[in-house]
Amino acid sequence: MQTDFDSLLQRAGWSVADAAKRLGYSEGHIYRWKRGEETPREAVVQVLRAEADRRARPADAASFTFVDLFAGIGGLRRAMESAGGRCVFTSEWDRYAQKTYLANYPDNRPIAGDIREVAEDDIPAHDVLVAGFPCQPFSIAGVSKKNALGRLHGFQDETQGTLFFDVLRILKHHRPAAFLLENVKNLKSHDKGRTFAVIRRKLEEELGYAIHTRIIDAGHFVPQHRERIVIVGFRDPVPFRFEDMALPAYGAHRLKTILHPENGIETPEGHFTAGPDAKVSEKYTLTDKLWQYLQDYAAKHRAKGNGFGFGLVGPGDIARTLSARYYKDGSEILIRRGAGQNPRRLTPRECARLMGYDDSFRIPVSDTQAYRQFGNSVAVPVFAEVAQVMRPHILALMAEAGVAARKVG
Repeated sequence: MQTDFDSLLQRAGWSVADAAKRLGYSEGHIYRWKRGEETPREAVVQVLRAEADRRARPADAASFTFVDLFAGIGGLRRAMESAGGRCVFTSEWDRYAQKTYLANYPDNRPIAGDIREVAEDDIPAHDVLVAGFPCQPFSIAGVSKKNALGRLHGFQDETQGTLFFDVLRILKHHRPAAFLLENVKNLKSHDKGRTFAVIRRKLEEELGYAIHTRIIDAGHFVPQHRERIVIVGFRDPVPFRFEDMALPAYGAHRLKTILHPENGIETPEGHFTAGPDAKVSEKYTLTDKLWQYLQDYAAKHRAKGNGFGFGLVGPGDIARTLSARYYKDGSEILIRRGAGQNPRRLTPRECARLMGYDDSFRIPVSDTQAYRQFGNSVAVPVFAEVAQVMRPHILALMAEAGVAARKVG
């Protein structure tokens, strides 16, 4: 009787040897999964399913193009590619993030650095713009004062000097069919809502896009409480609805799905794990000094009635939000160990899994940089689902534009 894993393996077009090499497990493990003697990790199933879906997609399914701005390590790119998109331009200023990006997306073109130094004409035409733009305070002084001082107002003045201005100028120049923007949840309430009011007005009233917003918690897809605002826009009104997303039950995924099993079913990886059982390196265990400091810090704030402290979790739990500061002490997500043992940090590979990156994702940088990169990343499965819901509306707008162009011609 064929197992689900064996079926997925066939759909992916991989031999046992291929699967062992690409998944990082022994051929013995692959055979046991094929026969149903053991259950593969969820991350393994996700890799196979993605490859099977890619092979099943028609040859022309990469039927829309997109640009990846403030790209980080390519989380939004991964999401758009899962919906059939093809990246034609990337901008990311951090050299360490560039290194990770290039290790995973070896394009035959350079990554543009600071987007502020890139002219709109130098960016290829595209169907979708995606950006996880940094949130900066916007100046919203009165227009009358600006006029009195002879300064610009409106589109240019209210956003000039912020990186959101660069998103706007590229949208204005290229007029893509759609865009997908991501930011922290607090963007909506920043400066008593005035910052988001400017963003909405620029996109809707001045650029004419129909926008949809939703705060989505990644806990529907990964074992992590992580709320982010998602802004989807279309050049013309379309019946897009966030309600069409297939959201798994919140909390269905627990940390056991991303933690190293430490029982030998994984192949040891770099300095993350070692030995025949692929045990997590002791370097990730907190020192006595650091563990005592964190406990004392938490006790001090509890005495004041504050909620500050560390997050101690186990395989059956959901983690707090992984942040870019995780490299400092790992306090927001500490993994319990045996009685009398200090807790440990997540390894960078576990951080990758926590953000929805499968085990084929390469981590070519130091632990410090990797923690920063995953803490700054999007949770990939969230945006892959958003991209799937966007896809038919993107294609419809592209088709309409094509018909209009033929009529004019």
